[in-house]
Amino acid sequence: MELKSKILDGHRGLYLYGTTPPRQGSSPEKIYDIAEKLRARLSNLALDAINVYDIQDEAGRTEISRPFPFLPTIDSREYAKILKNLTGKEIINYKCVVNHPKEDFKIWLDECWEKFELRYLTLVGGSTSKKSYLGPTLSQASRMTAKHKYDFTFGGVTIAERHASKGNEPLKLLQKAELGMKFFTSQVVYEPNATIQLLRDYFQKCQELNISPVRIILTFAPCGHLKTLQFLRWLGVNFPPKVEQEIFSAQSPLNKSIEVCCATWRQILDSIEPSNIPLGINVESLSIKKDEINASIDLFHQLKAILDSYYSQ
Repeated sequence: MELKSKILDGHRGLYLYGTTPPRQGSSPEKIYDIAEKLRARLSNLALDAINVYDIQDEAGRTEISRPFPFLPTIDSREYAKILKNLTGKEIINYKCVVNHPKEDFKIWLDECWEKFELRYLTLVGGSTSKKSYLGPTLSQASRMTAKHKYDFTFGGVTIAERHASKGNEPLKLLQKAELGMKFFTSQVVYEPNATIQLLRDYFQKCQELNISPVRIILTFAPCGHLKTLQFLRWLGVNFPPKVEQEIFSAQSPLNKSIEVCCATWRQILDSIEPSNIPLGINVESLSIKKDEINASIDLFHQLKAILDSYYSQ
């Protein structure tokens, strides 16, 4: 079954793993070595696709200091093509659409299909509304992608914390779906209530309008180090103090974080009907620490088993 059919099939889960491209200036040999190590790690995972992120500086997105310095990466599409060839998996390539002139976006899309053999995209906008951007808005980029001569399958992002504060995230999802988006991927989840409320409200809006919800993919990541926690908070993830206490008072914070993620996932699934909204997981490691990378593989196996069991009921 092709990835597009899997995304649109509401009777199964969708299973993704997220990664970042190597640093800009890395040699071809180094890039290939990094890709090969990732291929080996992912070889035993029942993956549907790999997310390759488009990393931006995002200065001004928050008043919190960035715990890890921003390091430019190679073109995500270059790394995506290498991974696709090595793993045989489809790639969903992220694109922050606002940083390049609008007239260049069509060329970028042409290159995605023709040069990099990419068929799946996740489009994201700017990190702050306080800044003026050079490129197209997310709505403009979505319309251009939907009308493009090549038949891309594309999605966007959703932020449950934004719904908790503004209450309009379901409307945003509906508007983006009207523009052609077929799926939405969340930021990392460590607090279930905002996500549960978002999913319930989104489903209710879809019922009111008599339309089918599109797939929502929830992102999880292990957190066994305080520096990783700082990065999560810089990203805007709601990491409650009681969860921090539970994880970092444990003998193994990393193992405890996996337990917390699995418990959070079960709580979300127990609070909604998976048959109402097609769901999926996206697992990533937020650091380059080997123990957290290895933990992300364990976390994927456990989260997938949980979702599989819900779909088999």
